[in-house]
Amino acid sequence: MNRNPFWDRVRESDFVMLSASHLTALLIIALCILLLFFARFTLRNRPGLRLLTRLLLVLLLAASEGGLHVWYLSHGTWAGSTSLPLELCGITLLLSIVMLLTRSRLLYSFLYFAGIGGAFIALLTPNLVYPFPHFRFLLFFIAHGSIILASLYMTWVEEYKPAWRSLFFTMLCLNVVAACVYAANLLLDSNYMFLMRKPSTLSVLDYFGPYPYYLLVEEGFAFMFFLLMLLVFFKLPERFRQRRT
Repeated sequence: MNRNPFWDRVRESDFVMLSASHLTALLIIALCILLLFFARFTLRNRPGLRLLTRLLLVLLLAASEGGLHVWYLSHGTWAGSTSLPLELCGITLLLSIVMLLTRSRLLYSFLYFAGIGGAFIALLTPNLVYPFPHFRFLLFFIAHGSIILASLYMTWVEEYKPAWRSLFFTMLCLNVVAACVYAANLLLDSNYMFLMRKPSTLSVLDYFGPYPYYLLVEEGFAFMFFLLMLLVFFKLPERFRQRRT
């Protein structure tokens, strides 16, 4: 029987980080980000096109999550210990859908940091074994790219901005989420959010020390990364504009 390299579980090779296909996927996402940035004024002035863009992002997010579960079920691999959307990016994906549909400022204040930051790290160091052009490869990059685009849409088109309190709100929410996911891990014998052990693939956690110390280092890293996102893209440019006026 002929195997389908696009759909089957069996694969002839594994995903290679920083390979040509990985870099190409990152480049395509970067181009989509630039396209959204340069189209921001047009989208602000055309309500119909703005709504269409929001719905397109919702469709991409929902289709990528739904497609993943279809793949699990079709191969008989769906399991509570591995297939629930309890990874950080799975959680932020679902919340991004709600944010786009409701234009919630509260969700934005969390997703600007946790959504963009989490998806950015995941794109650089994917926890992925299926290479291009496998279905799982495509889903991974569509999902994580769309998470980033969702919050950037709210920033550039809807003109939402994070505040200092958003940073601390995000850290509080992440710890609450981690506590809930940790409880789920104990019940399901799972490793969501890598709270029980590090992933088998290369990740930034490899540089954060052994378990459980890497969890504390990870929290410090997240805070510094989110702080940088706030300073570089909002606070420092605002300070520079104030000095020029």
